[in-house]
Amino acid sequence: MYKIIIDSCGELTEELKADGHYESVPLEMEVNGHRIVDDATFDQQDFLKKVKESPVGPKSSCPSPERYMEAFKGEAEHIYVVTLSKELSGSYNSAVLAKNLYEEEYGKEKKQIYVFNSRSASIGETLIGIRVQECEEAGMEFDKIVEVVEAYIGTQHTYFVLETLETLRKNGRLSNLKAFVANALNIKPVMGSTPEGSICQLAQARGMNKALKKMVEEAISKVDDSGERILAISHCNCPMRAESVKEEIERITKFKKIIIADTAGISSMYANDGGVIIAV
Repeated sequence: MYKIIIDSCGELTEELKADGHYESVPLEMEVNGHRIVDDATFDQQDFLKKVKESPVGPKSSCPSPERYMEAFKGEAEHIYVVTLSKELSGSYNSAVLAKNLYEEEYGKEKKQIYVFNSRSASIGETLIGIRVQECEEAGMEFDKIVEVVEAYIGTQHTYFVLETLETLRKNGRLSNLKAFVANALNIKPVMGSTPEGSICQLAQARGMNKALKKMVEEAISKVDDSGERILAISHCNCPMRAESVKEEIERITKFKKIIIADTAGISSMYANDGGVIIAV
């Protein structure tokens, strides 16, 4: 038996929630004094309203090692943990500490545990979990699965386009002047993940539609084997925009499968209202 644990920055589709092999470990957020747990109680509309009204940007905190250790319990002998990039959060380090503490207390004989640094976020984590499951269902040994999935992570790319730069401005990651100019000129940055798992700006465009088109072009240009890959799209409160991106991708090339999910709490905090994320 196996279990795939994904911190709550990764979106679990309804299909994955019902699968029985997945568990989400929640991060927490704080918006202007309001503490919000990123679990089944998360209310995206209320959260986005609080973020918009807050004079300061939202903050997040990672799961404790104890919370990860609780997720390790059960009958599963193979435990795979997928976390938000360690360049963006302490979730990875917390999960590694949990693994070490668990093995000290219970030994390594009954369970094999591995923690993947996704070097990604959001739906990128989901794709890694799906890749783990494909390997398990194919009957691979634990160590081989780790090897195959780590190689997959090395080829994965994540991209996103933001509707608004307000959260970056409030968090001090963008000056007031730059944010004002970008908003005044309707400039939308196209962002992406670096090989190490941090965030960089890849391009920019005037208007959301042009920026989304640039993101699609950037994503597809990095993929040589699209027919063998799953591409995933997550969106923050903009399902029609996500469908439009899917249609644009399908117009250009064919993937094995394209999945769409609404962002959970942490991803909603990063993407903000109207943001779209692609992972492939």
